[in-house]
Amino acid sequence: MQTHLSESARHLARAEEAESILRSCVHCGFCTATCPTYQLLGDELDGPRGRIYLIKQVLEGEPVTASTQLHLDRCLTCRNCETTCPSGVKYHDLLDIGRAVVDQQVPRPLGQRLLREGLRAVVPHPALFKALTRTGQVLRPLLPAGLKAKLPARVADPGQRPAPRHTRRVLLLEGCVQPALSPNTNAAAARLLDRLGISVEAVRQAGCCGAVDYHLNAQEQGLQRARHNIDAWWPAIEAGAEALVVTASGCGAFVHEYGHLLEKDPSYAAKAARVSALARDLVEVLRDEPVEQLGLCAEQRLAFHCPCTLQHALKLGGAVEALLVRLGFTLTPVPDGHLCCGSAGTYSLTQPALSRQLRDNRLNALESGKPQVIATANIGCQTHLDGAGRTPVRHWIEIVDAALNQEL
Repeated sequence: MQTHLSESARHLARAEEAESILRSCVHCGFCTATCPTYQLLGDELDGPRGRIYLIKQVLEGEPVTASTQLHLDRCLTCRNCETTCPSGVKYHDLLDIGRAVVDQQVPRPLGQRLLREGLRAVVPHPALFKALTRTGQVLRPLLPAGLKAKLPARVADPGQRPAPRHTRRVLLLEGCVQPALSPNTNAAAARLLDRLGISVEAVRQAGCCGAVDYHLNAQEQGLQRARHNIDAWWPAIEAGAEALVVTASGCGAFVHEYGHLLEKDPSYAAKAARVSALARDLVEVLRDEPVEQLGLCAEQRLAFHCPCTLQHALKLGGAVEALLVRLGFTLTPVPDGHLCCGSAGTYSLTQPALSRQLRDNRLNALESGKPQVIATANIGCQTHLDGAGRTPVRHWIEIVDAALNQEL
């Protein structure tokens, strides 16, 4: 596509990148067929091709309106379109650039500003988030249905984590909401890795990956969190940690972006690239290990919800399913497994109506094979799907850990 960036757009830090992405798009429309919001709304401007055109207009100096902002806000950033695109358009990078420019030019209503600032003030802070979550559980009977659905009905006891005892060491990203909503996820991961001769080294100084800030258009704050984490992990990386293991694919997708997002930072470019290279989703570590020696005899029927960040960002679609089959689980078929559940980070709070529609459609597909439990690989998807109060939803590593404990 031809582009004619405005003079102001040419001064943007990522102007060349934006122009390159725009020019790579041939407007074929393949992406529209797999876009969840286009399927729901049927509006060209609520599909990737339409949003790319809107961003092109913005960067070429056309007037920016609240309507432009709304269409960009409605995007889930599921990256399904990137999987479909035959031209390799890096849509999510263009969307980040476009959203930042639009937000500078279109003031948000007070309610939206308060919601976004509130999310940024609470979600990335594990201690505060945990305290508020516990308070919410105490007051659960008094909460409105929408808020009640965001809180897990029950939080599993995480149990004990093994002390480091093996030569092989990995780091484990603790996350910001997972310690409060599903603390057993990382504990279960640590126990299984220990059985396979891999110890988890705790780095308590690391915090939120930065995705919450970054995707709410506080991009510099998100990058500052990335720099903080790099500094926290670096001593252990230099000491020989073989991987940075992530059990939430949403966090993993953003950590994989560190190298790209900080490539022009002379103090962090090399370190960020190294961290991104070391980042591994848990399934990437376990699929190369002899898990059959665990002797697991699983009898549960599972439906696996593959998060968008796992299949479209990390390109690991089918990896967890293959591992679960190796471990003896029976997987039920899931129609349209490429589609988003509507969680998408904070999307379920900023776009609740669309999010609920997507959630219910996804649950209908997941439940069509009559599974006993739905497994997933991302805390956001887990909480969102489980909030409907239908088939129980758990992280797949917790299901594996529970089955192993039954074998003891």
